Amino acid sequence: LMVFGFIAGLSSEASVMLLVCMFAVCFFEAINGFHDTANAVATVIYTKTLPPVFAVVWSGTWNFLGALLGGIAVAMGIVKLMPINDLMTVSIGENIALVMSILVSAILWNLGTWYLGIPNSSSHTLIGSLLGSGFAFWTVHNGSGPNWGKAADIGMSLLISPLFGFSLAIILMYLLKISVKKKTIFKSPDETKKTPPVWIRAILITTCTLVSYFHGNNDGQKGVGLALVVLMAFLPMQFALDPQLSSSDLAGSVRKIESALLVPTGVPATDAQHISLATTASSVAAQIDTTDRQERKGVYSVRLALQSLHKSLETSVKGGVITGETAKVVKSELKNLTKAYEFSPTWVVAMIALCLGIGTMIGWKRIVVTIGEKIGKSHLTYAQGASAELCAAAVIGVSSASGLPVSTTHVLSSGIA
Repeated sequence: LMVFGFIAGLSSEASVMLLVCMFAVCFFEAINGFHDTANAVATVIYTKTLPPVFAVVWSGTWNFLGALLGGIAVAMGIVKLMPINDLMTVSIGENIALVMSILVSAILWNLGTWYLGIPNSSSHTLIGSLLGSGFAFWTVHNGSGPNWGKAADIGMSLLISPLFGFSLAIILMYLLKISVKKKTIFKSPDETKKTPPVWIRAILITTCTLVSYFHGNNDGQKGVGLALVVLMAFLPMQFALDPQLSSSDLAGSVRKIESALLVPTGVPATDAQHISLATTASSVAAQIDTTDRQERKGVYSVRLALQSLHKSLETSVKGGVITGETAKVVKSELKNLTKAYEFSPTWVVAMIALCLGIGTMIGWKRIVVTIGEKIGKSHLTYAQGASAELCAAAVIGVSSASGLPVSTTHVLSSGIA
């Protein structure tokens, strides 16, 4: 076991558990892939637009690209659910227990529902596991638990998004009914006994591609967020702050904010709030300069200081305390500071994208049958398939751009319903 001791000074046992946990993250993301593949491919398979094997490979490719190119806004939403800063103050053994409880519960539920052929939301599963473990952490330490404010935002997103999918699909079907004179699109392949016309196939392939890409974009980021929770729990000195940003870089950004506050729009500040914020910024810059980021406590204190300063300045900008050119400078430098503790290494994103893409290509039949045959009393028609997928792609795409996780399964299943 000593061969694993190279991992950032962890003990051999902790190194092994880190590798086990990262493997479990990859496994969860692969399950997410083959659990949710049906959301994208059921319509093109049941309308005989694409052969099943080609459809899942196509969907897997676009899931991979969506996860790879999707950014990290949703991932950070997942990370913020947990009391990450507090995890850096407890023992590695407790962090192992917490991380494993998240991974095992999420994997068991996803595998169980897949085996029974039940369309299940990997998003709800993961978020529920994170909140449960965060609540357990709070009960043990009587300190901070889950981020209930962020949980409320995500919960609202998960609750409302299926209603959007359901309503938009109804509206789109109604518009098609009154505007399309050729009624071929309102028939199923069982009725026509042949492959759909080229123009219908083109629409269905396009909607399948969009759902696959945006699913990768949204659900891939959830996997990235989960991986970051694991890495920060085990290796806070390497992943709690971006190692690519030096202490001098961070302190430099804070001092630019201090200067802008002391000389707003070219005139020395006389406002007490500006001076108070500038004093806080000066204190944070000095703390960054003098803190050893090679120690767990040092990383912890710098991360807390940056987040506290960010919150104070953001509140002041929104409240109109900081305005004009000063506000522009502050916003610009805050973006730089945010990158210090909201980042993901490229290899993490690539790993999750690969696992999601591969998972998408296997194990898809059970859920496809449920979506294609069992939600409605008859097989999907061309119009139903295209409407449901187009609305799902729109809802998921908007949610990803807003940094909010949604359930692809719930959105698309409600659209089909």
